[in-house]
Amino acid sequence: MPSGGLPTMDLKAAYDIEHMISTSSKIQHDLWPLDEIDPKTAKFPCCLIWAPLPVVSWLAPFIGHVGICREDGAILDFSGSNFVNIDDFAFGAPARYLQLGREKCCFPPNLAGHTCKKGYQHADYGTAITWDDALLQSMHNFEHRSYNIFTCNCHSFVANCLNRLCYDGSMNWNMVNVAALLLFKAHWIDRMSIVKSFLPFAVVVCLGIALVGWPFLIGLFSFSLLLVGWFMLGTYCVKNLLEC
Repeated sequence: MPSGGLPTMDLKAAYDIEHMISTSSKIQHDLWPLDEIDPKTAKFPCCLIWAPLPVVSWLAPFIGHVGICREDGAILDFSGSNFVNIDDFAFGAPARYLQLGREKCCFPPNLAGHTCKKGYQHADYGTAITWDDALLQSMHNFEHRSYNIFTCNCHSFVANCLNRLCYDGSMNWNMVNVAALLLFKAHWIDRMSIVKSFLPFAVVVCLGIALVGWPFLIGLFSFSLLLVGWFMLGTYCVKNLLEC
């Protein structure tokens, strides 16, 4: 031990404690408390949101328009070629929402700072230091993309954001699992949202049976099956078919 100094082990321990406190303070600073979800003002901090699509959702009610929200609750959604809406959801008020935990995201200040297990893949894809930073990068990216409901749509934009966040430790977000996440885990905003989402479908089914008969249901089922088959095939079987 040097004369008049502290033991090396004590110095190392003091440094480790200081580093832990500094790191903890930084995380707490980054993850400041969010405002409450407020459907009346359409503010959904760090949420995925869903709304039915005109005509399409009347025939297949599990298909809709999705968006992702900033930390201040503003909605971002890819709704047209080279255009991302900000705080103006394209198809009316959201019907469902799912708030995501920022603690499940990876915000690396550098390559050594990854908290996910996909550091190099994440760095190659594009990382962010905050939730809003990831959304901003994806927004700039999709401002140069052509919209196509079958190959490059609002689900693609949300998946891009989640991959940039490495949400839940995954870099494999796509149209299908984004849709499934909302379908099985999202919450309805209120009872009226349920009515608005399913009433048109119920009316179409009743009119179809009345005018055409039971074959209408076979056609409707075939339509839904074709849609699901297309997205499953394009996502998991034919590489790059649905990548935009």
